[in-house]
Amino acid sequence: MMRLLVIEDEKALAIVLKKGLEEEGFTVELSFDGEDGLFLASNYAFDAILLDIMLPQIDGLSLLKELRKEGVETPVLMLTAKREMTDKVTGLESGADDYIAKPFDFPEVVARIRSAIRRNKGKPDPVLQIADLIINTNTRLATRGGKDLGLSSKEYEYLEYLALNHERVVSRNELLGHLYSASYDFDSNIIDVYISNLRRKVDRDFDCRLIHTIRGAGYRLSER
Repeated sequence: MMRLLVIEDEKALAIVLKKGLEEEGFTVELSFDGEDGLFLASNYAFDAILLDIMLPQIDGLSLLKELRKEGVETPVLMLTAKREMTDKVTGLESGADDYIAKPFDFPEVVARIRSAIRRNKGKPDPVLQIADLIINTNTRLATRGGKDLGLSSKEYEYLEYLALNHERVVSRNELLGHLYSASYDFDSNIIDVYISNLRRKVDRDFDCRLIHTIRGAGYRLSER
């Protein structure tokens, strides 16, 4: 699961987006004005941001410029009812990663979000491969040695996040922040349970272990 921030002042649209994106496996936080959206985007970790241009308090372009000025590199996809080319150029020049004009096709929005996240992680291909582990981020299926791993939805989300951060150590707090909403009431050992399940499904029948615990730091997906 990837954590998204949707900054959109049309509450009905924002709620529809949240519902649809959560059905696609994302965790979604909502903000309805630019000032609140800037605070959330600046202070919390998100995998991508959907940002409307026309916002109260602070407009979307000004918000985006401030984020980039602060060094926030989270992928930003601009949402706007405007179709003028100048708006698109201004958004891209301000640091936007993509531009989506309303009304939009929802499956295309999902595909663009996933693509922007992969590009940001340096993995533009929708199929991720680490050794003989293959993860298709479009179909959300994972195989190893050609065998379907039979992952649950949440197990897949853990594995996909580790794969997108291949070779990097991912802390427990990072996993909690990206895979669960802020309001989620979880047990303290939930990460241990899912990592244990993944080890059983991903590594148990293979000589090369891919999921590694880095004591005191977190977890790393690596063939080394």
